[in-house]
Amino acid sequence: MIKDLWNVPNVISLIRLALIPVFIYLLIVDEYGWAGVLFAFIGATDWVDGYFARRLGQVTEIGKFLDPLADRLAVAVAVIGGLLTGVLPAWLAWGIIIREVLIAGGAMYGWRHGVRQLEVRWLGKAATFGLYFAVASIYIGVGFDIGWIETLAVIGAIPALVMYYWVGVQYLGDMRKAIAAAE
Repeated sequence: MIKDLWNVPNVISLIRLALIPVFIYLLIVDEYGWAGVLFAFIGATDWVDGYFARRLGQVTEIGKFLDPLADRLAVAVAVIGGLLTGVLPAWLAWGIIIREVLIAGGAMYGWRHGVRQLEVRWLGKAATFGLYFAVASIYIGVGFDIGWIETLAVIGAIPALVMYYWVGVQYLGDMRKAIAAAE
């Protein structure tokens, strides 16, 4: 298992995890623009680690754990940090938080009933990308005082959040079907 840790995609996931405390530091010192740039980098490398895992034939069980862990932690820290600092609009932050809690509850319920994984949907990837982009852009707009970027990002966050909820409903339907098949 340890030897599986040290491949290209897992090292990228570990770097993404290691950058989360740097993001927190940037929030603490009120460097919101740079925090947004870093969050955009963390989000962009989400695609890179998966690409390399498939391309290099380095898909591992630990990688299947590290990649979503880095995603969830980065989003949680950025959204909660944005809520606490006032960088993100409260409706957006709470909208993301509530959806994540509901999906986590559904995942735990599914896990208890033998469901270990669901197929990732293209709409889920698109919604996640849209929210990563919107959240990072809001941080950048606020931090570097570029109002038009912040405004466009807030407007763009609306359809991304709607898609995020829509695909969440689809995932819960997938979970119901998987539980029924497992029983």
